[in-house]
Amino acid sequence: MQFVRRPPTKPERLAILAGTYNPVTVAHLALAHAALPHADEIVFVLPRLLPHKNYSGASFEERLELLEVATAGEPRWSVASSEGGLFWEIAAECRQAYGENVRLIFVCGRDAAERISSWDYGRPEAFMEMLHDFELLVASRNGHYIPSGDTGEAIRLLEMGPDFDLVSATEVRTRLAAGEGWEHLVPAAIRDRVREIYGR
Repeated sequence: MQFVRRPPTKPERLAILAGTYNPVTVAHLALAHAALPHADEIVFVLPRLLPHKNYSGASFEERLELLEVATAGEPRWSVASSEGGLFWEIAAECRQAYGENVRLIFVCGRDAAERISSWDYGRPEAFMEMLHDFELLVASRNGHYIPSGDTGEAIRLLEMGPDFDLVSATEVRTRLAAGEGWEHLVPAAIRDRVREIYGR
């Protein structure tokens, strides 16, 4: 794991927002703000290798640049890149960087949680085993996430209003391509750069 920015303190509870950030949206930042009461530090993680997508639209370097600018100014937010893209791979890299005793909490939306829990890891019990190593904090996104099986306290719901249900990186790119308004969907600090990168 390589850090672009990292607070000097050592967290006991680390919230991880792993994503493709193509580009960063106001929903990503809202998710991080909502997770702050549950963690000492929020780390935004951009994988070098994406498990279910290829890099298109913006390069890895451009996305990392946008992520650094968009998240600046928050003392408990850090930005890093990981080699792997699956949650268990990112968790392993976080433990190496933060120490074995750190409590790991992945923060994601309902759609991402469903994808992660149904991913083919090669063994049917793999996902439940992962929940012994990290927790999931799942935000409602066009509906609430309902875990299958007994996950105990390993999966908790993060209440967020419906304001961000329709905000997505896909919507930003679609609106840009169609010449429709998109600026309200991304943080103000990166709007000009998003226009340059995605308007090519």
